[in-house]
Amino acid sequence: MLRSSTHVGTGHADTNKFEWVVNQHRDTYASIIGHNSLLAYTAVAENESMGRKRFEMIEKMLQPCGLPVPKDD
Repeated sequence: MLRSSTHVGTGHADTNKFEWVVNQHRDTYASIIGHNSLLAYTAVAENESMGRKRFEMIEKMLQPCGLPVPKDD
């Protein structure tokens, strides 16, 4: 059985490094946002409110690693 059929974030044979890293970053942000204790930990560590950290992480999920590298065709 292929791992990608059961685990969406693992990618597939055509997944490049950039796409894989973007998935990892988005999964990490989603996990931190979804677990209140992790969100509180990051908020205290950066001296911000939990709402501000949640907002910043949701914004970072749009392009967590910057713009994609142009492909050579």
